[in-house]
Amino acid sequence: MCGISGFCSFKRNYLENREEHLHTLTAMRARIAHRGSDQTGEALYAHAGLSHTRLSIRDIAMGKQPMTRQRGGAQYAIVYNGEIYNAEELKRELTALGGRFETTCDTEVILEGYIHWGEGVARRLNGIFAFAIWDEAREQLFLCRDRSGVKPLFYAITDGELIFGSEIKALFAHPALTPRIDLDSLREILGVGPARTDGCGVFCGVNEIRMGCMAVYKAGGLHERPYAALESHPHEDGHEQTVEHVGSLLRDSVYRQMVSDVPVCSFLSGGLDSSVVTALACEALRGTGTRLNTFSFDFSGNDRYFSANAFQPERDRPYVDELLQVLPVHHTYLNCEELELPGLLDAAVDAKDLPGMADVDASLLYFCRLVKRENKVALTGECADEIFGGYPWFYRPELMNAQGFPWASDMRPRELLLRDELIRELNLSEYARRRYDESLSAMPRLQGEDERAARQREIAWLNLNWFMPTLLQRMDRASMYSGLEARVPFADHRIIEYMWNVPFDMKMRGGVEKSLLRDAMRGLLPEHILWRKKSPYPKTYDPAYTAMLKARLTAILEDSGSPLRAIVDAEKAKRLMNAPAQTSHPWFGQLMATPQLLAYFIQIDTWMRRYHLSIS
Repeated sequence: MCGISGFCSFKRNYLENREEHLHTLTAMRARIAHRGSDQTGEALYAHAGLSHTRLSIRDIAMGKQPMTRQRGGAQYAIVYNGEIYNAEELKRELTALGGRFETTCDTEVILEGYIHWGEGVARRLNGIFAFAIWDEAREQLFLCRDRSGVKPLFYAITDGELIFGSEIKALFAHPALTPRIDLDSLREILGVGPARTDGCGVFCGVNEIRMGCMAVYKAGGLHERPYAALESHPHEDGHEQTVEHVGSLLRDSVYRQMVSDVPVCSFLSGGLDSSVVTALACEALRGTGTRLNTFSFDFSGNDRYFSANAFQPERDRPYVDELLQVLPVHHTYLNCEELELPGLLDAAVDAKDLPGMADVDASLLYFCRLVKRENKVALTGECADEIFGGYPWFYRPELMNAQGFPWASDMRPRELLLRDELIRELNLSEYARRRYDESLSAMPRLQGEDERAARQREIAWLNLNWFMPTLLQRMDRASMYSGLEARVPFADHRIIEYMWNVPFDMKMRGGVEKSLLRDAMRGLLPEHILWRKKSPYPKTYDPAYTAMLKARLTAILEDSGSPLRAIVDAEKAKRLMNAPAQTSHPWFGQLMATPQLLAYFIQIDTWMRRYHLSIS
């Protein structure tokens, strides 16, 4: 994994004032050096500049970027962030077509693939990626992002110049761009955040290449289009055939993602998803003499303060203990002190360039920092719930039939702290509903599907296009902030495309969520772990943490220099902070209730101060 950045303009010649433009490239990649500082590089052409900061995973000696090749008298150059899991197959195919390879890294496979297949290379890639290729022959910059949006790629266009980078902060290292926000920026943050509309960078003028899309920037402007899309059709396989195929796909995905020139570890929470990935990784290592490193996360006070609820029925630690008796791993228990979290909220904003999932982001940032001390690459269990139907809004009628995003259909908690005049001006309910309707209008429907099945398909679509990208962005920024590469085997596009058309009744046989995944993994794990009730990412239940948040938000609102005062009504905030704890309800997903709402507004304050943002 790496960080990429650069610019392209057909109005200017960057070779004039060369040192100035090289300095800009250096400044841009320096802002995202946390994504990998093993090697750095820049390349400058008359109409394009590329820069790269590298986390060495494949072909450590020869994989330096920007990587350049000359074919037919023209130069091609690539900067790339990601992993291609079918690189060896593509390399054999390209070699048969006359491709020449000087390295063993997947970067070269993409570049050679583009030289031979042009834009068609995108559809052939199995992996997580974002890359930019300067094509001298066609005089164009080619930008591309993976199908699930695991890897980020932001851009802005100003005065005919396209500026791009792995993270928003890289764009603002370019002298032509200044951070600004408007009312739609606030609608994103307050109305759908911490999710984000696909392609929207929240800051004025900042966009992101949409997941599963490629874009070409030429003298005539930018043209972006999808290279892959889900297709709806009847599912013809019976249950046993479906179970077998899902098991085969998942096993192949994990095996492929074990390929690395450095050791791979796994996050092991004790839940179904991470346990499946870890057990399959152990299978892949069988006979190699290598023992898999695994890590679990919890909060130091949860042995005293944990309280079971519908969303989090039990603690994970006992299941981790039991798995260690049956899996050949080297395990480390990681604990976060509640006192660490408030300070990490600021670091999480720095990692994401935006407010995020509050302490959920902050704690993951902390844990990834500790994992990086031992490993550079980690497998995670992200995305299984979105793909296999594990969330309650897939089957609980009051959530499934909610008017709007089922994890955030009620705007009232989001407006609890806002000034009345801002509530009227923003009209968050209308904005969120518009985004919801736009998303569903793009869904490929299946003719003849009954009403319940059609609604469950809608829920799946919303999850794949909104909730899953939010968690993937969280994982990318939290892990890459410490130079840790996180891989997501469940997000293999072959699994997503197959599962898209599997009826929900087959995903949840007998009223058990994710029963299809459990059936597909029979014999891999102890039965009671395989069939345990879902338990999400851990959060702290220590009341001291909430007290710290209240004290910090109070201090912010008493600070006359705080930009948050233009958004938050201090009296409303005081009433909320004095309300009984039992009035707290989730306002985004299953984990974010009143403490996370307070933390979210603290993050908004940090964000606005850091980027010198204001609203009129």
